[in-house]
Amino acid sequence: MTYSDLQQLETWRGHIRVLAEEIGPRGSTREGEHRAASYCAEVLSSLELAPRVETFQSAVTIYGLHLAVAGGMLLSYLVYPLGGRIGAAVALALALVAVGSQSLELLFLDNPIRRLLPRAPSQNIVATILPSGEHRQDLILMGHLDTNHAALIFRSTGWINFWRVAATTIYFNFVALVVLYAVGLATQSPLIWPWLTFPGAICALVLGGLMLEGELAPFSHGANDNATAAGLVLALGERLRAEPLTHTRVWLVCTGCEEVKHYGAQDFYRRHRAELVKPRALVLEMLGRDGPGYLVRESTINLFTTRASPEMIALAEAVAQQHPELAAHPTQVGGGHTEMVDAIRAGVPAITVIGIDEGGTRFAYDGPALYWHHKDDVFANLIPQVLDRNYAFVWALVEAIEALSNV
Repeated sequence: MTYSDLQQLETWRGHIRVLAEEIGPRGSTREGEHRAASYCAEVLSSLELAPRVETFQSAVTIYGLHLAVAGGMLLSYLVYPLGGRIGAAVALALALVAVGSQSLELLFLDNPIRRLLPRAPSQNIVATILPSGEHRQDLILMGHLDTNHAALIFRSTGWINFWRVAATTIYFNFVALVVLYAVGLATQSPLIWPWLTFPGAICALVLGGLMLEGELAPFSHGANDNATAAGLVLALGERLRAEPLTHTRVWLVCTGCEEVKHYGAQDFYRRHRAELVKPRALVLEMLGRDGPGYLVRESTINLFTTRASPEMIALAEAVAQQHPELAAHPTQVGGGHTEMVDAIRAGVPAITVIGIDEGGTRFAYDGPALYWHHKDDVFANLIPQVLDRNYAFVWALVEAIEALSNV
């Protein structure tokens, strides 16, 4: 590495340390997230990049909606036997609202329960760096500021294995309840309640208990997830301010409220999609424990799937081949989404650079190794050599995207 690269790595580590140690937990819409946003704005201002603070309203927790879904499904089970067809109709209506809202939430879409939940202000910090020559394309570098609760379901490999199976099982049991209520409404069969619908009620109790525990758990310090990403956006901003690309305008975006279904990323694309010129997005996630990996596929409970754009996968593959010393590899996530999904939905070719192993198994099965939503996700547990590799890979991708402006 050059001396300049080493300086940048030290700068990056400094930003991570401030976000994860000096500021600490940064719950969505909470004071810590606001302080992190202020810090990012100050850094970008010191670089004379005129950052904008773009505010929006967001949900305050990821667990609240699913807690409400669990309550609605349990209530539907209790209401069903009351009043014959009227009870069945009310139970069906409750279940439809609950399952429909949960499905729409997993698709990052508005839904009835989301509209009833509390909201609070959050913000994105956005700055742009103009190219030194003719502006031909845009590159978005995005990393989120907020951290999630250190919930029980992320505490150990065993708990993560349990949650992956339980989440899918619960969802399909809720769908089955809707079907059973509809059959019961039509036939008034005594087989429907209590026994055929009893597994769904148990699933509601399990989901409610897990979501309540998650809601009450403390927030993670979020060094790996995701101070590494927000800090890298700032470090790359400093480098690109000194060494602007020739034909690529770069957007530096530190988002709020990723952990509560990506309110910040969605707000960014609503505001700016129309002004983007031949855009591409690099989303940054968890870069301090493993990687570099480039995310080709991500999904929630193996149903709601997003794939990186073929163009960006091909680009990442080419960069990985050019730099075999970095051991960059394709990977996937089962059980979560990154802000890549928001770019893809906005019609922006995107890929996420993420610190997980080649098979994606460490993300899926070994949360403590990544300190993903974990109480021990602190600066001291980051691996310097991993940060070095991820920095080099991201910068090589930036250069490769700039080269596309000449095509």
